[in-house]
Amino acid sequence: MKRSLLALTLMAALPFAASAAEGVSYTYVEGGYAATNTDAGDADGFAINGSGAIAPNFHVFGGYSNQEIEDTDIDFDQWKVGLGYNHQIAPNADLVTRVAYEKFDAGSDIFGNDLEADGYSVEAGVRGALTPNFEGYAFAGYEDGDDLDGASRDGEFYGRLGAQVKFNQTWGVNGDVKFVDGDTQWFVGPRLSW
Repeated sequence: MKRSLLALTLMAALPFAASAAEGVSYTYVEGGYAATNTDAGDADGFAINGSGAIAPNFHVFGGYSNQEIEDTDIDFDQWKVGLGYNHQIAPNADLVTRVAYEKFDAGSDIFGNDLEADGYSVEAGVRGALTPNFEGYAFAGYEDGDDLDGASRDGEFYGRLGAQVKFNQTWGVNGDVKFVDGDTQWFVGPRLSW
């Protein structure tokens, strides 16, 4: 029964995967090492990300990471969930736009105040298969939301670059770096695409 349901789900997803640029999949899951380098200090931990094609040009995506601040016992969680639109602009390249809800949670301070913030991000860029075994992307984005104290903060522009080395159509290794005012966020890990 479970195998039949899995096979049916995969067969239903095949037409949607074909609408992306040749060699680019919007249905994947990845996990690996995550790090944040800031002027105030560094943190590292793990992240899990995923995406799924839901229509010929639309996909949903999400991610979770947990990182510990260097030389402390303080850790924080970050979540992201959103909707993306991909439009083929060349045989091997897509124009991609995405919008997401984001949340940051570091627990509470010694006074019992919650150290959390939420907001949104929007980004646009290009993603494409540069060779059969190498894919790259470049995005420019904007994020805004609350500061940890609940007050509204000024939004920030960011840039994000990434690449995937593919071993075959299913397995690869993905790397991603995000540059935002005062900090750099990194991810590297294996990706399973279908």
